[in-house]
Amino acid sequence: MTSSSFAKSLVKTFLRAPQTLKTKCQAKQLHAQFLKTQPHSPSSTSILISIYTNFNLLQDSLFLFNSLSCPPLQAWKSIIKCYANSGLFMNSLTCFIQMRGFGVYPDHRMFPYVLKACAFLKNLRLGESIHGCIIRLGLDFDLFTGNALMNMYAKFQSIEVNGRSKVSTFNMFEGMPKGDDLCDRWAEEKGKSVVQLDSVTKIFNMMPERDVVSWNTVIAGNAQNGMYEEALRMVREMGNASMKPDSFTLSSILPIFAEYVDVLKGKEIHGYALRYGFDSDWYIGSSLIDMYANCARIEDSCRVFNLLPQRDDISWNSIIAGCVQNGRFDEGLKLFRQMLMAKVKPREVSFSSIMPACAYLTTLHLGKQLHGYIMRGGFDDNVFIASSLVDMYAKCGNIKAARWIFDHMEHHDMVSWTAIIMGHAMHGHGHDALSLFKQMEMDGVKPNFISFIAVFTACSHAGLTDEAWRYFNSMRKDHGIAPGLEHYAAMADLLGRAGKLEEAYEFISSMHIIPTGSIWSMLLSACRVHKNLELAEKVVKEIFKVDPENVGAYVLMSNIYAAGRRWKDAAKMRIAMKRKGIIKEPACSWIEVKSNVHTFISGDKSHPLYDRIYEALQDLLEQIEREGYIPDTSEVFHDVEEEQKKYLLFSHSERLALAFGIISTPPGTTIRITKNIRVCVDCHTAIKFVSKIVQREIIVRDNSRFHHFKDGKCSCRDYW
Repeated sequence: MTSSSFAKSLVKTFLRAPQTLKTKCQAKQLHAQFLKTQPHSPSSTSILISIYTNFNLLQDSLFLFNSLSCPPLQAWKSIIKCYANSGLFMNSLTCFIQMRGFGVYPDHRMFPYVLKACAFLKNLRLGESIHGCIIRLGLDFDLFTGNALMNMYAKFQSIEVNGRSKVSTFNMFEGMPKGDDLCDRWAEEKGKSVVQLDSVTKIFNMMPERDVVSWNTVIAGNAQNGMYEEALRMVREMGNASMKPDSFTLSSILPIFAEYVDVLKGKEIHGYALRYGFDSDWYIGSSLIDMYANCARIEDSCRVFNLLPQRDDISWNSIIAGCVQNGRFDEGLKLFRQMLMAKVKPREVSFSSIMPACAYLTTLHLGKQLHGYIMRGGFDDNVFIASSLVDMYAKCGNIKAARWIFDHMEHHDMVSWTAIIMGHAMHGHGHDALSLFKQMEMDGVKPNFISFIAVFTACSHAGLTDEAWRYFNSMRKDHGIAPGLEHYAAMADLLGRAGKLEEAYEFISSMHIIPTGSIWSMLLSACRVHKNLELAEKVVKEIFKVDPENVGAYVLMSNIYAAGRRWKDAAKMRIAMKRKGIIKEPACSWIEVKSNVHTFISGDKSHPLYDRIYEALQDLLEQIEREGYIPDTSEVFHDVEEEQKKYLLFSHSERLALAFGIISTPPGTTIRITKNIRVCVDCHTAIKFVSKIVQREIIVRDNSRFHHFKDGKCSCRDYW
C-alpha cells in the first residue's frame, strides 16, 4: 500500500470514528490530511466541523462552515453548539433562525443548545417559541430535549420568583429570512409573558423516559424556589423509581435541611454520601459545611472541611462564612489567611464573609489590609463588599472612612444605607443618621425592619425622644412594618436613657408581644443610672418571670442594691447567683497595637508590661487630679474602705488598656479600645481628662456605642 493510499484510508477511519481524536493538534492534522487526500464534500466537511466543535475551536469551525454553500443539518448543529459552548448565545440563536430560514429542520440533538441560549439570555418569549417548535416537530418526548426544556423553565422560574432580573423581550429577527411561523410569532408577539411555576413539573410528568438529570432538574427547581416539601417528595419518588440520587441531588436538598435547621435529616444525607463515596465531592462537601453551620454545628462543619481531599474556593468560603456566622471570628480570620496561603483567590463572597469578623473584633489594621486587597483585586465597586467595608470601618471606630466609602459608592442598596445609618447611630451622630434615613426615602429605597432599628438606635443615643415616637408610629402606619422585639428594645432603651422610666414601664407592659428578659433589662439598666430602686425591684421580678437565669439582671440588681447601700439585699443576689451556678462575665477591654490584640481584665496584673502600665497609670492619675479630676466611688459596688474603692476604679480594664496604648504608640496616635460592657461613669470622666493631657483622640467602644474623647470632651456629651 502506497503512503498516499494509506493516508487516505487513515483519514476515512478517523472521519468514521472522530471520537478517537484526543487533542486539538490531532484535529488540525486530520484536516490537513483531508485537504490532501479527500475530495471536498458537505458531509465530510460537516464531520470536520463537528470535530473542531468538540474542541471548542470556534474560528476553525466557522472557516469550514462558511465554505459550504448549502450547509447540511450536521454543520448547522455543530456551529450552533460551538456558539453556545463559547458563551455566544445571541449568535447561537441567530444561527438557529438562519437555519430555519433556509428550510432546514432541526433534530433532537440541536434543541438542548438552543434552549441553553434562551435560558442564559433570560429570553422567556423565545424559549416558549422554541418549545412550540419542538412540539410541532414531535420532539417533546425526547429525553435530552425534555431535560433541556425543564432546565430552561427552572431558570426562568427562579428569575420570576426571586425578582432578581427581568425577562428579556428584545427582537433579534430583524433582517432574518422567515422560513416558518417561529420567526413570525417572535416578531409579532408583544404581550407580557408570565412564567408558570408548574411548567417544569408538567414537562417532567409528560416525559415517557427519565434519567437522573431529569429528576435532578425538577428537584433543584423546586428547592431553589422555596418549594421544599415538593422537592423532598420528588426525592422520595426518585428512590421509588429505582433511581439513585447522585452528588447533584444531594447538593440540591442539603440546603433545605439547613433552612429547616434539621440536623438529623442532614446527617442522614451525610451518611448516604459517605456510603456511596460522594463525600469527597466539592459541591457535596460545601453543602454539608453550610448545612452544619446553619444548624449551629460548626465543629461538624470543620470536620467535613478537614476531611475534603481537595478544596476549592467554594469550600473555603463556606467554612469561613460558617465560622463567622457562628461567632468563631478568630477561627474565620485564621482560615481566611490559610486560604490565601493555599493560593486560592478570594471572590466577592469571601470578603463579604470575613468583614464582619474584623468588625466584631475591631481589628482595624486587618480591616485596612483587606480593604487594600479588595482595591487591588478590583472588587471595591461591588455593592455588597462596599457595604461590608462601611460596616467594618464604622464598627472599628472610623466613621469618617465609613462615610467616605459610602459617599463614593455608585449605587446604594438597602444594606449600604442601613450600614451607614447604624454607623452614625453608634457614634452618637443622631441627626446625621436621621438625615441619611430621609435621603434614603427620597432616593426611592423603602425602609425595612432593620433600617428602623438603626433609626431608633440613633434617636436613643442622641436623646431624640419625639422623633423616635414619630418614626415608631410611622413604621406601621406608612410602611406596614409591625414592630418586632428589636424595635421595642430600642424604644425602651431610649425612654430609659431619657429618664422616662414610668413611661418605659408602661410601654413595655403594653407590647403586643410578650417582652423578653433583654427588653426588661434595658429598663433595669436605666433604673440603675437614674437610681430608681423601687421601680428596679418591679422590673427584676418581670425579668425573672420570663428569664430566671438572666445573668445581667442579677448583677444589675446587686449593683442597684449596693448603690442604695442595701448590702444585705446585694449579698442575697450574689448568693442566689452562686446557688444557680450563674457566673458573671468579667469586665474585659482590648486594644490593637502593631497588628497584635492585647486583652485586659479588671485588676489583671498578668501582662508582661504591667509594671510600666501601673507606672503610667500613676503618672496619669496625678496629672488628671491636678486638672480637677475627683474619683467617683459611687460606682464601686463593694462594701469596702474609700481608698480600696479608688484602687478598684484605678485598675478597671479600660484604664489598663489606655495606659498600655499610651506607652506603646507614638505621641498623637489615635487610641482605640473596645470593652465588653458599659464604660463606668468614673472611667468616662477620667478618660476625658486624659485625652486633654496627652493631646490624643481616644475612641472607646463599649457594648452599646462609641465614645470619641478629644480635648477633654466626649462625643456622647455625657448622655449614654
